[in-house]
Amino acid sequence: MDIALRPVHDSDLPVFYRQLNDPEALRMAAFTPEDPADRDRFDSHWTRIRSSPEVVVRTVLGDGDVVGHAAVYGEAGEREVTYWVDRAHWGKGIATAALRTLLSEVGERPLYARVAADNAGSRRVLERCGFEVSGRAAAYAPARGAEIDELVLALDR
Repeated sequence: MDIALRPVHDSDLPVFYRQLNDPEALRMAAFTPEDPADRDRFDSHWTRIRSSPEVVVRTVLGDGDVVGHAAVYGEAGEREVTYWVDRAHWGKGIATAALRTLLSEVGERPLYARVAADNAGSRRVLERCGFEVSGRAAAYAPARGAEIDELVLALDR
């Protein structure tokens, strides 16, 4: 599958909204909006991040189809990566390819990532891209309705 990144188009947002409301994907991601079905909040969030000069956000395309998104956000020295790939495409190397492409576009380091400690797939993606576990924390995960263990990963090079 040919993986590419491009700026987010308005037409991508309904796809992202559908992906965000997949119950299995929500559970795996864990750290999600309190109410992912709140379309007004979803739209406000995307308006805000798309207009922020501090955020680099890209649509992930697989063979030309929208399959997810990836971004870098946050304050200098504390910037984090985030990504989301449609569950129908998990396990195909798409997240790894997309994150590698984003990391080549955003050269600043260090970058950080956070992942639910039991999300082995996302941890593998991050480690394949050079991130290393640098800490642990406990944080409230809205998608699970509980505090869970979280790994903090860093990319220094």
